[in-house]
Amino acid sequence: MVTTATPRVFIENIREFVPGEVRLKGWIYRLRVLGKTAFVILRDCTGEAQCVIASDALKNYRLKVEDVIEIQGTVRAEPRSKTGHEVDICAIRVLNRAGQQLPFQSASDVESVGLDTLIEYRPLALRTEAVGDIFRVQAGLLGCFRDALNRRRFTEIITSKIVGGGTEGGTNLFEIKYFNRVAYLAQSPQFYKEHGVAGFERVYETAHVYRAEPHASSRHLTEYYSLDVEFGFIDGPEDVIQFERELLTDMFDNLNRQHGKVISKYRTECLPSMLKAPCWEFDACLEMLRREFGRTDLTDDLDPEAERQLCERARREAGIPAVFVLGFPLSARPFYTAPRGSGGAASSFDLLFQGIEITTGGQRLHRRQDLEAALRSRSIDPANFESHLAMFDLGMPPHGGFAIGLERLTCQVMNLPNVRQAVLSGSLQAHAVAPRRLTPSSQGIRKRLCWCAQPDAPAPAACPRC
Repeated sequence: MVTTATPRVFIENIREFVPGEVRLKGWIYRLRVLGKTAFVILRDCTGEAQCVIASDALKNYRLKVEDVIEIQGTVRAEPRSKTGHEVDICAIRVLNRAGQQLPFQSASDVESVGLDTLIEYRPLALRTEAVGDIFRVQAGLLGCFRDALNRRRFTEIITSKIVGGGTEGGTNLFEIKYFNRVAYLAQSPQFYKEHGVAGFERVYETAHVYRAEPHASSRHLTEYYSLDVEFGFIDGPEDVIQFERELLTDMFDNLNRQHGKVISKYRTECLPSMLKAPCWEFDACLEMLRREFGRTDLTDDLDPEAERQLCERARREAGIPAVFVLGFPLSARPFYTAPRGSGGAASSFDLLFQGIEITTGGQRLHRRQDLEAALRSRSIDPANFESHLAMFDLGMPPHGGFAIGLERLTCQVMNLPNVRQAVLSGSLQAHAVAPRRLTPSSQGIRKRLCWCAQPDAPAPAACPRC
């Protein structure tokens, strides 16, 4: 029986106990039996340790890879070991045994394992280096986001995800039963962020949002984690764009320092500074695409191919595969978007990074009368938004902000081909089709829907948006 008198030691701290007794806990990563000597490679959340025991003694424990065990032993210096030390096992206690037939092991090369299997067996996949790296970097991104904003006088807010109606006025909502009435899962914290600006001036939130949009692509999720930023006293959308340049540069610099060794396995270069990311007008982008690629099919939005083409152009011109596209048609953006001039453009932008949109943002309307007029122009009764509009009577400064999809950002940082690789839990993400058939909104909502999942649509491979 293993005594518990000795405190548990994390594997990364073993060298502090050379020579001496240690008590380790973890999963069996590998087992190697060489004649009279056997090696148990133990792994915990901090690293791996090579533990040694006589082969005959090991047989008594009937161990296998992925079993959860506790080891009592003596650590000693061993120059032949990669870590410079080994643990001579005195006793083993089995805390739990793994199943007999696992689809893969934590030491497996998961490139040959299907994505559905990796998601179904997520805890086991997280023990692999390749999958674990994704979520360690994702956690790093989230931490860098919070840290950068906290240093810039932002207040983190926590808002409701059960709401009475759509933030953007559209139909892409998940309906739920809320006692004796109907409610919805929040598609965005936008209204709450604006209320926060009226109180704190600078706010941010990190939370799940929900989009009931049918799709069958490698870049969309019905439930995703949104990094939302909103701040007041801006002069125009250019202020928001410059702030995001600085924010992402700060985040990427810290991520390079904290996770550079891991990131270097997925990228040939460090994450770039975003300070030189250009900003191009939407109409100029359409003309550029028409002139260089013969694209005449785009009117109020960009498709994935156009996003890749623009990022490649930015890479050639500015040395960074990222570009802010500003001035989308106002009619294709939510009602609260501020106009850009009088030509029908919006003070709204997308940030394209390495061929995919990772951010939507812009300047918002901050006067109640302007919001009411915008709603009426889209045949929406302002009374439906009275609880929101009332906040603008309390003194709302000119403001703007943006939202970044954490899973998409993780994919671009790690060069992953499918956004589901950056989703920790499978849940219903594998069945990313909304519960009811949607129709394109006539209320000015940006056309995000991908129709390839519809019964009468072409096969996903033929979908121009996917």
